[in-house]
Amino acid sequence: KYRDSSSLGLPTPGAVCAIIDPETNEFLPQGAEGMLVVTGPQVMKGYLKDKEKTDNVILKIDGRRWYKTGDKCSITKDGFVLILGRYSRFAKLGGEMISLTAVELRIAETKVLEGSEFAVTAVADSSKGERIVLLVKGDLDTEEISRSLRKSGMPPLMLPGSVFCVNEIPKLGSGKWDFPGMKKMATELEENKKKTT
Repeated sequence: KYRDSSSLGLPTPGAVCAIIDPETNEFLPQGAEGMLVVTGPQVMKGYLKDKEKTDNVILKIDGRRWYKTGDKCSITKDGFVLILGRYSRFAKLGGEMISLTAVELRIAETKVLEGSEFAVTAVADSSKGERIVLLVKGDLDTEEISRSLRKSGMPPLMLPGSVFCVNEIPKLGSGKWDFPGMKKMATELEENKKKTT
């Protein structure tokens, strides 16, 4: 089998791909879901003058340097890489991994925010590990949004723990979502909320 249109394809010549557990960095068996790591001559030495950032993405195992892509993937028995999402787009709530993209899709399905621009991110939470935060562009009633989402039948784990209305949702110059910017904004909004309550 040389083609699989549902996948990213086969690794490039000279590259080796594997799947690891993102928590333990242990290699997982073929077909398992986890973080994609890549080794080969194309793997960078590291980030310029940033050892901490380098150590976060480069694994050294048995003399090989593996780059942690941050992508949630699996590898088929034929060696094709299937992408399932980005770990930066997942929240860990009480031991469960929740896809933030899936949360956004469920919110869109409820039609509670129809016609409004919104995005979901996650912030640290002392009791659950992380909490989902919904950012909505505009001046809407956040309590009403929360109530409507609770009544919509969304799974409880997917319900946003906080809803904030903002002037703009952070975006990159390309027009795509700025995920680190969204997380930073949500963290600041949560901290301000704690100060005022």
